[in-house]
Amino acid sequence: MHVKGTAVKSIQEYVQTHHSDKYSEWLKVMPEASRTIMSKPVYVSDWYSVKDAAVEPTIALGKVAFGGDVVKAGWETGRYSSEIALNGVYKVFVKMATPQFIIGRSGKILPSYYDPSELAVKETGAKHVVLNISKLPMNHEVLEARVFGWIQKALEVCGCKNVQINPTTTMTKGDANTSLMITWN
Repeated sequence: MHVKGTAVKSIQEYVQTHHSDKYSEWLKVMPEASRTIMSKPVYVSDWYSVKDAAVEPTIALGKVAFGGDVVKAGWETGRYSSEIALNGVYKVFVKMATPQFIIGRSGKILPSYYDPSELAVKETGAKHVVLNISKLPMNHEVLEARVFGWIQKALEVCGCKNVQINPTTTMTKGDANTSLMITWN
């Protein structure tokens, strides 16, 4: 149950760039194992414990910057991670790709960030897609929110407007999988 350093570093950078005044407080409220990871350089090619390097730091961010809303913290750090990942040369490629192509690649992208993970496209249309997440390294609302935020921002970079992500089932509420209805203009 691991998360790639790329995703971990994006959480650290998000706090440094968007909530720098709360960085010390953020470190203090997380468990020792998480604080140890986030107090040092994060190596993008390494794999880390998903609980210690992603879930707990995001929960701590929710406490210090989002009034306790850990889902919002997950969503925003997911969006930031997507923005960073799709910047530069990739941004030109993503802007030229169709939303359906980007979403179609998501089943290959998710495992590069989370191990284990599994995502499949169940339905595509001109202005919508249905995704099914059947595996994440940890069943936690913060991880789901990070994935939702990442997808939303990727579609916005692709040129989609008013991207709406509506979970119809979620593993965090006891469902067998997380199913997302994603629409855009």
